[in-house]
Amino acid sequence: MIEIWSKPNCVFCDKAVMLCKMKSLEFKKYMIDIDYTREDFEKKFPDARTFPQITMDGEYIGGFTELDAHLG
Repeated sequence: MIEIWSKPNCVFCDKAVMLCKMKSLEFKKYMIDIDYTREDFEKKFPDARTFPQITMDGEYIGGFTELDAHLG
């Protein structure tokens, strides 16, 4: 299961969702201020400075570029 921690109007967040859809992968998208708070985000991803942040089966992947590379 891929989890995408997203924010509104984020091109790379949208690209991550589209990549998952194109590859028919199961994913869940979380939206800041709806599904989680900034404080939750900072606790989960203390070194993150960009969106999205992505995990797969509980393992940290990174952002869109890292997801794209990971999925090959």
